Amino acid sequence: MDSRNDTAISVFLLQGLTEDPALQPLIFSLFLSMYLITILGNLLIILDISSDSHLHTPMYFFLCSLSFNDICFITSTIPKMLLNIQTQDQSITYTGCLSQICFVIVFVVLVNFLLAVMAYDLYVAICHPLSYTTIMTPTICVLLLLISLSIGIVDALFNTLMLLRLSFCTALDIPTFFCEHGLF
Repeated sequence: MDSRNDTAISVFLLQGLTEDPALQPLIFSLFLSMYLITILGNLLIILDISSDSHLHTPMYFFLCSLSFNDICFITSTIPKMLLNIQTQDQSITYTGCLSQICFVIVFVVLVNFLLAVMAYDLYVAICHPLSYTTIMTPTICVLLLLISLSIGIVDALFNTLMLLRLSFCTALDIPTFFCEHGLF
């Protein structure tokens, strides 16, 4: 017989930034404005790079990918925080928390690998300027992006599957405004 406690947990509580009700409207408006500015700024970068054919180079392709990744990353955490502040309901379901963890890990790993790929692009441009266009072809750029994304997905699935093996009895409060695997 297994002596493990297999209590089913369905809800966690996100503690957020503060419990002071007087600060909630200020925090909501501050994070909503930062969220919208970040979305609009990154969309402007993507549209600017897409509309100018002179900017269709590997460096700008990776900058565009970085902007899209930033949009996806903040969209995986901030809307839930804004919803929790607005509704005064700090709960997040177990599956919602696992999904949020999975997306956060994918986008954090992806940004790290995109920065490494951008460093490689810069290395090739500086050290091999005459053969830069033959090394950094559009196919290679897309392949490097897909490899980075694949590593992020595999890492996120591995970490999330490891979290599924944990059992939770007490302390269902998460002391931040989003789920992260370091807190479990």
